Amino acid sequence: MNDELTQRIIGAAIEVHRILGPGLLESIYEEALCHELRLRGFECERQVEVDVYYKDIVVIKGQRLDLLVEKQVVVELKSVSRLPEVAMAQTLSYLKAIRLKRALLINFGEKRLVDGVKRVSL
Repeated sequence: MNDELTQRIIGAAIEVHRILGPGLLESIYEEALCHELRLRGFECERQVEVDVYYKDIVVIKGQRLDLLVEKQVVVELKSVSRLPEVAMAQTLSYLKAIRLKRALLINFGEKRLVDGVKRVSL
């Protein structure tokens, strides 16, 4: 899943991290990254509601994923010293729920953002 769109999203995230550094609230990075992506000409939606289905019924309404870029890539953000194991499972669940194939899990809590980027695909 090393495609141009995800590469450009990662580039925008690196720019945000370079300017703001680690240690801020996740919501700050979310706002800044969405702004940076829009500056670069991308469509970016924040806090997108996703319904979770089980055997053709909605079992949970309104789960929220952090960002949806170009209606193609889910971007889940964290700002922690170490990613919890559940973060990857959560991101995979969002992909299944929204019926997409690509996601990025980005942890702005890392000293070097490159160490905090995980590509996720179905």
